[in-house]
This record gives sequence, structure tokens and C-alpha cells, in this order.
Amino acid sequence: MDRFYKDVTIAPSGDDHAYEVLLDARGVRTPMRKSLQVPGAPLADAIADEWRSQGKKIDVETMPLTRIAATAVDRVADDREGYIDQIAAYGGTDLVCYRAQAPAELVIRQSRAWQPLLDWARDTFGSELVVTDGLLPIDQPPESLAQLRAAVAEHGDYELAALGVATSASGSIIVALALSKGHLDADTAFDVGQLDESYQVELWGEEAEAQARRDILRADTECAASFLELLRKD
Repeated sequence: MDRFYKDVTIAPSGDDHAYEVLLDARGVRTPMRKSLQVPGAPLADAIADEWRSQGKKIDVETMPLTRIAATAVDRVADDREGYIDQIAAYGGTDLVCYRAQAPAELVIRQSRAWQPLLDWARDTFGSELVVTDGLLPIDQPPESLAQLRAAVAEHGDYELAALGVATSASGSIIVALALSKGHLDADTAFDVGQLDESYQVELWGEEAEAQARRDILRADTECAASFLELLRKD
């Protein structure tokens, strides 16, 4: 759509620690027409910068922080338990549990990158997952999946929205939780989630379409990490 505003500011919304982004003194609305309020000034400032940077046309693809915040307001707040279930479901088929049988170099890389994360999840959440070198889905211990779900549920609504982005981008709730807890930074989380693809790129090169997809996943991971960091600044 055309840019319809000139000035972008932030202001307290009246709720505890909540701020809203104002476009010519009018609050931003979500796709569901709800007031886009976020916890704390740092996140509100960063979202405001996304709106300030728009040209004559508004490009929502350049506003990832705004999209995550809108997800928290429109989706997470309305069905928190369902959103938790959606994220936690990745534990049943988590990327880091499915290892290659060959070649040996890939097997070694997976073990070095992924096993420490599983050990960390076991030590941090008490959740021990089973590893397989096959492609068929395996059943994970119900108590381990329950502990992972509890770890997800500890997050607030806005954190959950960012956690969902990180989980989808990496294909792993373990990677996403490690990012959320500060055990991994954004670059490492992306590298871990893209280990198999990066190995194939080393062997065969990368097509433009695959590179574009990886660029999107990297940007999603970085945005989720930034969103979580901004939330916790205030």
C-alpha cells in the first residue's frame, strides 16, 4: 500500500510497561485490527524504525519485527495453548535427532554440532530425546516431550511469537530453545539448522532458488534473536 503517514513515534499505552507505535499520532493496528502494543520501549523503538524506513510504498517484507509482534497479538494471545502445542510438536521429529548414515564427514559434523545440543537440553530441561540414523519417524519418550513443552510454555506471548519463528526456521525446538536461552547466537543457530544443506552446498554448489530460501531462513533466525533481545532489554 502507499505510505499514508509522515511522523512515527512511540508512546506508553497505559498498560504496565506497554508501548505502542504511533503513525501521525494514531496507533498501528494488526492485520486483525487490534492495537499493536509491545512490552517495553526498546522493542517499540525498533518497530518504529521499520515504519520510518518505508518509502512511498509500504513493504511488509521489510518489517519482520512488526510481523512477529502482530503474531503475538493476533494469534498467540487468542490461542496461547494451541501455539505452545504447535511449537512443542517439533520435538517429536526434531532435526537434531535424525542423523545421516553416510558419508562419514557428514556423520561426524552432525554428531559434533547436534549431540551437544541434545546433551544441553537433557541437562537444562530434563528432556532426553532418542537419536536415529534412519529416515522413518521414531517415537520420543512422552515425558521428554512434556518437559520440552513445559520449557516452551515458560515463555510469554511475545517471546512465543519469536520462538515460533526460530523453530520453523531451524526445524528444531532444541535449536530454538537454545537461541532463546542464549546458549546459541543467531549465526550459530542458523548454521546448526542448515548443517545438512551447507554440506551439500560445499559438494555441489548452490542454486539461486536454494540460496534465496536459505537467505530467508537466516533473516528469520536473526530477527527472532533480535526480537527476544529487545524484549529483554526493558
